[in-house]
Amino acid sequence: MNKKINRFKIFTAIIFSIEIISLIIFMLLYVFDVFSLKTYIKSIYFLYITIFFVGLDFIYVLLVLYSIFKIRQKSDLRTVDIVGNDIKEAYNFGCLSFIVTDENDIVLWESDLLLQKQSNIVNKNVYDWCPKLRDLINKDIGDTILVNLNGTYYQVKYLKSAKLYIFKDVSEYENLYNMSKEQATCIGIIMIDNYADVVGTNDDNNDLIARVKNIIFEYAKEYNVLLRHFRSDAYFSVCNYESLSKMEDDGFSILDKVRSLGVNENSQPTLSIGFAHDFPDVNKLNNMASNAIDIAMSRGGDQAVVSKFGSELAFYGGKTEAVEKRNKVKVRVVADSLIGLINRASNVLIMGHTDMDMDAFGSALGVKAICDSFNKPALIVYDPKLAEKKVRTAVASQFDSGELENLIIATKDVKDKLKPQTLVIVVDVSRPSITMYPKLLASADKVVVIDHHRRAEEFIDNPVLSYIDPSASSASELVAELIKYSSSSSQIVLPSKFATFMLSGIFLDTGFYKSKTVGLRTFDASAILKEYGADNALADDLLKDEYEEYTLVNRILGTMKTPYYGVVCCNSGDSDIIERSTLAKVANQCMQLKGINACFVIGKTAQDEVRISARSDGGINVQILCEKMGGGGHFSMAAVSFKGKTCKEVEDILKETLDDYLPQARTSEMKEEN
Repeated sequence: MNKKINRFKIFTAIIFSIEIISLIIFMLLYVFDVFSLKTYIKSIYFLYITIFFVGLDFIYVLLVLYSIFKIRQKSDLRTVDIVGNDIKEAYNFGCLSFIVTDENDIVLWESDLLLQKQSNIVNKNVYDWCPKLRDLINKDIGDTILVNLNGTYYQVKYLKSAKLYIFKDVSEYENLYNMSKEQATCIGIIMIDNYADVVGTNDDNNDLIARVKNIIFEYAKEYNVLLRHFRSDAYFSVCNYESLSKMEDDGFSILDKVRSLGVNENSQPTLSIGFAHDFPDVNKLNNMASNAIDIAMSRGGDQAVVSKFGSELAFYGGKTEAVEKRNKVKVRVVADSLIGLINRASNVLIMGHTDMDMDAFGSALGVKAICDSFNKPALIVYDPKLAEKKVRTAVASQFDSGELENLIIATKDVKDKLKPQTLVIVVDVSRPSITMYPKLLASADKVVVIDHHRRAEEFIDNPVLSYIDPSASSASELVAELIKYSSSSSQIVLPSKFATFMLSGIFLDTGFYKSKTVGLRTFDASAILKEYGADNALADDLLKDEYEEYTLVNRILGTMKTPYYGVVCCNSGDSDIIERSTLAKVANQCMQLKGINACFVIGKTAQDEVRISARSDGGINVQILCEKMGGGGHFSMAAVSFKGKTCKEVEDILKETLDDYLPQARTSEMKEEN
């Protein structure tokens, strides 16, 4: 039809052009009296001629309009004729509908079936009616999209050459899919974190546990969750996805309800929850739920972890500091297991994290001392380029070349020391991507993890021993306890120099015992190190700033901003490359100011890297905030790094994260104060 209309346009233009040219020529001939026209023709005749042509044109336009009408009518009839009643019934049975558009995306025709279910859209822009159809423009011929029009689901295909949209009604299948998804099985585990501590020997605490269990059962009843008590402190749970979604939307409020029971009690009960979904095999779901509960507990408890197959973990809660749950018996069991693994190994390689700080190096020295005490060859994987300046300076000043030869090994030489029975011990980190030499983990068969940071989703695969305790202030604290409380403690010799480095690591991670992570165990560990001859004056000296760093810290402090009440942010800018330890020092300095609950210090730590160092007084979980930006860490100490961004861009990301997640990161006590 469009081709015929175009022919009419061309023909009309030709006729009108001929008329105009003829009139102009005739007028010129008359004006210049060519052929003595003035003698034969009067001027009034020009008016008659013009009227004649206008009338002729009017009749022509009417004929054209009538022809277009007849063509459109014939076109509509032809569509019906082609489809026919039988084919039309087949289309209706297959729930197929059609839309035809012109080159301007205006709807020329829609099938009866679509007209019945939707409104009349003829002569309307198809993208104004359904904007999602634009997605089909750049797709391949066989591609389809799913659209929802007034509650009806259609699978849509676009034939570009014909300007034809084919709609297939798939509402029945989509509704069945959504129903099956909502009814899909979800498996979970609910555990009371500190059950033994809460029960204790006090009869009143038995009443507290009874109230905790009552809340668990009421919550399960509210959300249609099936519970089975399989241990004194744990429940196996089964529900459908619809119930799990409601609990996620609710933010697992049971965590707050249980925590509130301990407000006026000596012990505060908390829960760890792990759920798994989106996989048909219940055995696999059970394993996923077990991993989720392990992660929740290793992150300090008081949180829920939801594991969706093939997706990142979702975290809820985590608003309280990890409570000290270590005891000498547990430490002895871990220490004896570690020593057993060391004795059975051919040699040991010890590794910390990139940008190795004093705690990572100190705890590595502690593990090295254990290995030396049992005559097991052990070396610390060390790259000066991946260590903080203070560590580089301390290592160079405290160890001579002969000592270093038996102490450290460069990353390029690690392969030569790797054997089938080699044991790799990772300290102060559990994320493989930020270890000193990640390739070592891929090649090693046996790996031990000793860390005090909350476990992240990324974790070292299948360690033979994992000792993660977020309630500890530092990795050096954990290693000091392993040395002291092992059954073979009398055989372990910890050199005073090693003990001094470990004490310096505790000083660093606790801010000289000012951090909220400091507990009774921290002072006990410091006392243990003093017993082994740690020099606290030297430990302090190893952490002292140079004059340039001191002035730099003060300059960065001068950039302090307050995006939220009690929350400050400092930005060093892109002009200087800052040591990570300097950023941490600025953050610690910020926390010395009254009224500050959390601080975030932004700085450029490499040519293509910008880092945020975060600290809090325990009122805000900075780990949650850093995890939202791709980092992690501890409840009151965390960090995150960005590649290929400026400090200003990172500051904008931080502000967006605070806008979205700061209320979630505040502890319940903090909310009550506000």
